[in-house]
Amino acid sequence: MSNSIKALLVFLEKNDGIDDKAKLTKRVVSEFKLIKDRSVYFCAEFAIRFSASQKSSFSNTVASLSRLQKFDDRPFISCLVTPSKNIVLLANSSLLKKISHSSQQLRENNIKGSFNGSDILREIADIQNNAENIHRLFDIHTEIGFEGNLARLVEATNNISPTGSKFDVTTALKSTILAAPARALAFTKSKDCVTLKRELDTKVTQFKNEILIAAMIENVNVRGRVIEYLIAGEDERLRQEMVFALQSKDRNLPAFKTENTLGDYTRDFKEFLTETDVKTKIMLLDSNPKAYNLDKILEFLSQERSVFMFYFVGIEIGKPIQTALISMFQARLLAATILLKHWAGRNSRGVSQFEGKAISKLIHHPEKNIDAEAAKRFLEQLIAL
Repeated sequence: MSNSIKALLVFLEKNDGIDDKAKLTKRVVSEFKLIKDRSVYFCAEFAIRFSASQKSSFSNTVASLSRLQKFDDRPFISCLVTPSKNIVLLANSSLLKKISHSSQQLRENNIKGSFNGSDILREIADIQNNAENIHRLFDIHTEIGFEGNLARLVEATNNISPTGSKFDVTTALKSTILAAPARALAFTKSKDCVTLKRELDTKVTQFKNEILIAAMIENVNVRGRVIEYLIAGEDERLRQEMVFALQSKDRNLPAFKTENTLGDYTRDFKEFLTETDVKTKIMLLDSNPKAYNLDKILEFLSQERSVFMFYFVGIEIGKPIQTALISMFQARLLAATILLKHWAGRNSRGVSQFEGKAISKLIHHPEKNIDAEAAKRFLEQLIAL
């Protein structure tokens, strides 16, 4: 959390009981040198909208969706001034249930409508939406962003029929899915796991210089896709074009498209069918990377020999690249898995993210321990969604 936001939260708490929206607004604007954009006040670190109510729930209009779009790249804070307390909520697009006013024409190519205080979710992924959790919630939002939330908001607002469907888990398939932690444990203890790690590590060593260059790409999505393709891409000609572009001065990368599949690297061993997702972690950056689509992971794990792994690539300028091959059921990683059930719409169980700090620890100190019972409870939870 930035120092400015920490200072803002402290300042708002010190002014609890002010019970005067206009007076509080004036104090905050003066203290933090904020710029006004209609009803929103902002700086480089955050944006804030003040509302007033006699109680903690409120249905006042907070902002238009187009206004939120302008500031959705930083914490967008809704401050509700009540007689006893200034209540802080994060109101970025990931925290919205729907759009309320004048939204009948809302489409992905037509940003319309406004949202109310009652449209702001009071918790996601069992994390309460309050001042204490602003940082954690914004980390979750950052990985999804405005574009990632727009389709969900259009669907939720206008009751547009969602595409896709939930994966149907039959009794027979459920048995295979619930056996996945035992398969994963057996795989992590096998020679096949050593082979898989060696194959991926070989690519990292081969393209070490290009990976370090790609790590400097500012766009997080492009950066991740380039590094993942260098390690796990199937088209050797395209990989070499990418290498040439990264080595050249202009770094004009070739156009390429990565498939929206569960993993990046498929390896079929005699006893195990493995899918491995390559995840890049810039060690100095705090981020919550996407994990997996919940329906896709259940569908994959319903196959008899299936094992799903993550290959984490830790990059720190001036230090050797670190890697770790980790099961999705590894105890620390499972505990850091965030389920975003509200995000994907009515015809999907949702998606998941990882809390980034856990990944950094696993890269520094890889662990293979799996709590099979905890993992089975996790899978039962996914199936029940």
